[in-house]
Amino acid sequence: MPIVKNREYRNLQILQPQTQEKRIDTDYYVEGYATTFNKPYEMYEIDGIKYYEMIDRHALDGADMSDVILQYDHQGKVLARKSNNTLIVETDDNGLFVCADLSKSSASKELYEEIDNGLTTRMSWAFTVLDEDYDRETRTRIIKKVKKVYDVSAVSIPANDDTEISARSFFNGVIEKEKQELLERKRKTLKLKLLLED
Repeated sequence: MPIVKNREYRNLQILQPQTQEKRIDTDYYVEGYATTFNKPYEMYEIDGIKYYEMIDRHALDGADMSDVILQYDHQGKVLARKSNNTLIVETDDNGLFVCADLSKSSASKELYEEIDNGLTTRMSWAFTVLDEDYDRETRTRIIKKVKKVYDVSAVSIPANDDTEISARSFFNGVIEKEKQELLERKRKTLKLKLLLED
């Protein structure tokens, strides 16, 4: 998957074929959630310490979602597109809802078949962050505002290095700062102990 600088990628659950209450009239209909709101999820664990991320319920309010596309592994052919009404991407109380008509090309029909047969089991989304916060107590990055959603993608591998690399760019600075602060506290405590012993 090509990584575009300053975009973040997240792997989540895949779109699922649905047979009832379709939002788009097609035999090649899939739907699901690209992300959920206010539910922290573990990004990774380093030295026994877990780091989390959470998308705020209002993070996508005002985000540019004018021409989101559906791809496979964030690259290659466009399989559905918001501007031609083969892709719906909208928020609700649960998260970022996605549904698509995968009937418009042979490539999109192949993806539908892979999803329907359980061969492709995950999806990801690409976005840029406008505002964020960090809760030191829970070690949770809170995405408060998303600037733009670029794509939602079916992906071949549930957790890939590219996703990990883009996610770590934020947390590396936080982790290093916390380690330095801990070392400084230990240094001050030791210095105080030594002064009290004299």
